[in-house]
Amino acid sequence: MTSTEHHSTATTAAPVLVRHPAGRGTLGGVGLVLAGAVSVQFGSAFAALLFPRVGALGVVALRVTLAAVLLLVITRPGLRGYSRADWAVAGGFGLALGCMNVLFYQAIDRIPLGAAVTLEVLGPLLLSVVVSRRVAGLLWAALALAGVCLLGRGAFAQLDVVGVAFALSAGGMWAAYIVLNARAGARFPRLDALAIAMAVAALVSLPLGIGASGGTLLEPGVLALGLAIAIMSSGVPYTLELLALRRLPAATFAVLTSLAPALAAMAGYLVLDQGLSPSQCAAIALVVAASAGAVRTGSR
Repeated sequence: MTSTEHHSTATTAAPVLVRHPAGRGTLGGVGLVLAGAVSVQFGSAFAALLFPRVGALGVVALRVTLAAVLLLVITRPGLRGYSRADWAVAGGFGLALGCMNVLFYQAIDRIPLGAAVTLEVLGPLLLSVVVSRRVAGLLWAALALAGVCLLGRGAFAQLDVVGVAFALSAGGMWAAYIVLNARAGARFPRLDALAIAMAVAALVSLPLGIGASGGTLLEPGVLALGLAIAIMSSGVPYTLELLALRRLPAATFAVLTSLAPALAAMAGYLVLDQGLSPSQCAAIALVVAASAGAVRTGSR
């Protein structure tokens, strides 16, 4: 989640961070970010292995619902003292989170993981360009577009059109997730907003999963794998990111999270045997460079 939910919540934490001096703490923070990112992408890869048993909708329902239960138990968010506007923001945050996960899992059910994340990351990249309002941002957007064009001309030329549409739509939801995460984080303490949003996302995804997979979701083996995926894609990354944000400058953190397409391609290759050609690697490298450059430009 994509970041996601399979993607990080770190972008929203940037305004409250201060720059720390370089040293062992910074290096440790870099390691935490990379470990969290690897956990997210490999969690998505292992989730794809579960698709034949319960389908993409079943997997996302398991992951989001189990992650919601874990977060609610750990955080125990308070539910009193909030206005309708607060709940509207939290609800919107949850809808964006749920839709992002559903769309992303539909995408990786149809196209390679590396390609899906490369296309999905265009959503946050576009958001960075719009927010920065700098000419350099347009150059980074052009570089990302070049990477996507190269992706289309390589061995990914036969990408399923529906899968591409799902990945791009997930990117749009990722951008909405970032904006609403920031607003919800300003209204709710600690991880309360995330726990509430995850519960809303579960309400969105669980009926779809039950409709697609039925009682298969309750099989012990399926539940065990779903819990492992939820921990890999949510529990471990969120914990590591929170620790990393105490050690790293916001811009450094955001640049590191821009490596998501490359890590997703690696996970797809190692877990799902989704090979990469030189042109695919070059395309992913261009999108990663564009994302990192846009973040750096925006931070300045």
